[in-house]
Amino acid sequence: MKVVFMGTPDFSVPSLEALVNGGHQVAAVITQPDKPKGRGKEMQPTPVKAAAQAHGIPVWQPEKVKNNEELFAALKKIAPDVIVVIAFGQLLPREILELPPFGCINIHASLLPKYRGAAPIQWAIIDGEQETGITTMYMEEGLDTGDMLLKTVVPIEAEDTGGSLQEKLSRAGGPLILATLKGLEAGTLSRTPQTGDTCYARILEKSMGDIDWSKDAASIERLIRGLSPWPSAYSSLGGKTVKFWKASVISGEEEGEAQLPGTIVSVEKDHFTVQTGKGLLAVEALQLEGKKRMDAAAFLRGYPLKAGEAFTKKS
Repeated sequence: MKVVFMGTPDFSVPSLEALVNGGHQVAAVITQPDKPKGRGKEMQPTPVKAAAQAHGIPVWQPEKVKNNEELFAALKKIAPDVIVVIAFGQLLPREILELPPFGCINIHASLLPKYRGAAPIQWAIIDGEQETGITTMYMEEGLDTGDMLLKTVVPIEAEDTGGSLQEKLSRAGGPLILATLKGLEAGTLSRTPQTGDTCYARILEKSMGDIDWSKDAASIERLIRGLSPWPSAYSSLGGKTVKFWKASVISGEEEGEAQLPGTIVSVEKDHFTVQTGKGLLAVEALQLEGKKRMDAAAFLRGYPLKAGEAFTKKS
């Protein structure tokens, strides 16, 4: 097929590579404009742009796709069979959605209709889901509401973070879009409307990471994993911010009722425990404000903690 590909972050790159290596003609790539990064604020290409340029594919970077007559004229001139979209970052207007004969196909990182929206990977971990996946779907003017085509299920492991699960789902997108395009071309796929339970995975904000220690230990542990590597879960200790990178639940209902939530209950050689609203949380990797991430054993050698000290919300 002749394909126009729309995507921006690292998550989108394996699907672009799959289309190229799968023999499809990727006629153009549309991605977000370059942004300044690092201390020097030098302009950096998006990961999708870098990948497209490595294959010699023309790259367009419009500030907006809505009401963009120049972009629409260029797309009409290419006359793609299909437009493939994954983590692009803008909603598409009706005239683009209706342009390709095989439609605009989105690769979405959840098992729709659950977790529509901007951050489905992280919310699946935070909410304690046992599995997630990739769904290919027809795009329409609503947000992730179009008819579904194919799905791939990916289990969520106990150690998965937002980062590790994103990598797994990113790799799953390539084979699924190839199977989807093959089925569309052969006329063997059927459209499945989204019905039943749904939920919206709202965009991540830094304030989400401010740990509420009155919540149960299991919820806090999932928050730590879900918000790793960004925006991260954190708390305040002695006026300084501490980020939490790895923890485990020590107990459920039966222990830790005497201390106030956020209080350090015990300090061991390779971890320390914190009272929560229900159970104890063993902290195994963390990062003090202005310092590097380290495991708890290394942290405690440089910053000895004492039982009775307490973490508090920053806000």
